Amino acid sequence: MDLKKIKGIGSRQADKILSSFGSEKEFIEAVKNYEVDRITSIEGVSQKKAIHIINNILGNPSKEFLKTDQAIQIYDDIIGRMLKFANTKYCENRILLMSPLKNHTSIMENIDFIMKAKHLVSILPLDELRFLLKKVDYLEEPKPMYDPSNAILVETKEDYHQLIDMGLNRYCPIITGEELENPENFEFIVYVYNEGLMEFESQNIAMVNNSSEIYEIIPEVILSYYKKNYSIIQNTLKIKKILGYDSILGDVIEIIDSIKSDNIDETIFENAAEESKRKADLKLEEAIKKVDLKGDEILDLLNEGMPKKIQSIFDEVIAEAMKEVRKNTGCSFDPFIQKYPIEIDNEEIERIKKQEISKKYVNAHEENVKAAKTLSKMKPLVENEIHEILLFDYEFALGCFAYYYNLNPPEIGNGFSFHNGIHLNLALENSIEIQKIDYTLESPHNVVLLTGANSGGKTTLLETIAQICIMSQMGLPVCASQARVKLVDEIYFFTKKRSLDAGAFESFLKTFIPIVTLDTDKLILLDELEAITELEAAVKIISSFMDFIRESNSLAVIVTHMAREILKYTNVRVDGIEAKGLDENYNLIVDRTPRMDYFARSTPELILRRMYEKTDDNKLKDIYRQVLEKF
Repeated sequence: MDLKKIKGIGSRQADKILSSFGSEKEFIEAVKNYEVDRITSIEGVSQKKAIHIINNILGNPSKEFLKTDQAIQIYDDIIGRMLKFANTKYCENRILLMSPLKNHTSIMENIDFIMKAKHLVSILPLDELRFLLKKVDYLEEPKPMYDPSNAILVETKEDYHQLIDMGLNRYCPIITGEELENPENFEFIVYVYNEGLMEFESQNIAMVNNSSEIYEIIPEVILSYYKKNYSIIQNTLKIKKILGYDSILGDVIEIIDSIKSDNIDETIFENAAEESKRKADLKLEEAIKKVDLKGDEILDLLNEGMPKKIQSIFDEVIAEAMKEVRKNTGCSFDPFIQKYPIEIDNEEIERIKKQEISKKYVNAHEENVKAAKTLSKMKPLVENEIHEILLFDYEFALGCFAYYYNLNPPEIGNGFSFHNGIHLNLALENSIEIQKIDYTLESPHNVVLLTGANSGGKTTLLETIAQICIMSQMGLPVCASQARVKLVDEIYFFTKKRSLDAGAFESFLKTFIPIVTLDTDKLILLDELEAITELEAAVKIISSFMDFIRESNSLAVIVTHMAREILKYTNVRVDGIEAKGLDENYNLIVDRTPRMDYFARSTPELILRRMYEKTDDNKLKDIYRQVLEKF
């Protein structure tokens, strides 16, 4: 498929789309997988345009099938109702790409798929799944976080340029040995060595061979991907548990949760030393008060010596204080200067800080590399599991649509009929007053006139027929307990238009009359077209049109109030939706299922009777009575 030949796609945009995918083959693969989001990520490509591109490449025939604005409106309404059950962007895009087909096998496969989904959702916790599905999406690659406190050290310019090409300079500075003045200027350094000849006293350096994987140098390349998408992974796992699906996502979450921060609380060393010093000073004070010194011991003190008795007390108290420091910090060091009161050795505190922080960075790097290595291997499996749940949302949405609207599979065959059908607008209303209807349209009565009461449901019946036809050919179950649907090539739905001028009437004829010249199977629904022009002309146009269509394999229903006049020029079946009378509140009582071969009674008489019964004005009442006598 040449992208440039698609309407609205220029050469520059076509080239941009293909280059962003790397090859035409990869682009076509994305189209086949309905990857609308991936196409919309390209600058200048909206969701509408992406769907337009995919529909053109896959040959989806919506425009060839839906021939009038009203038919398109009914199709859009069906799509809109399904979209209300979508929880993910992926599902929305898949639904927007659904279009009418004529391939019997594909239609039945899709209907079977949805009916299984309908059964599945009937036994699932729907609210819980909706809540979780709304938090699932394709996993995102995070933007690199640049950290100038860390660095990558290389031996040669060749290695330097290699790491630049790998994009690692987006994470931290890359420097050569010549540029490194003091390793301690950085919190942590990854030494990517070739020969490994550089030596350092500093302990804040991890060594990695220059042939290593990217994640062995910067494990955050992998880890940040999982951290950013943690919530999606977690919610996907919950969904898979509800569905009883196997998953590796539990292992993934366990690994992510085990990743330790390389941050360290530097204050623990000062705090531990200060707390131990405070206790030690108290112990020294109490112990020294109990010491008796002899004359030679006092002379030692005067000569700045330390009597053995005092020294042993200091040794014991400081040893105990060092044990407490080790317990509170996890490392062994002596932060005390032997005086009374005891002093803190700040240089030793700083030394141990640097040592422990360096160890922490190196150990964290080693642990992170192990985690990144495992998670790197799991990445394709994780993405497959996410895609599996996005696919499930598509199944779930269609299943919910079929479940809540109580849709049932149609039979594909000749003619058109349905039993207990109902308009989608009424399907969700739980009211015993809503009447379900039956209707049949088949040879030799493939073209019929529909007559009857105003507000009796004639237009609703046409829309219900259109809905059942369009839904069937989209591979959807329909809003009827039973239905038999003939597959057609085109559907036309013309609605009544008022006050057409000569130009508008001519435009209508140019659209309407050529229909009979097309060698295609059609469903044609016409709603009170006598309103398009003067009555006599309308009668002649409609009767001529019916004669042409009757000789074809097409189906047509024409709503009219001029059935008797039209029958003077042609011979077709007339069906009627009749108002039986008025209820106690003077509302019309209507049997909305059409009676075959039957002229329905006119509604105006009943409306006049309602006005006659409800008026309190005697003069008006008398006028209504006189008019009624003429019916």
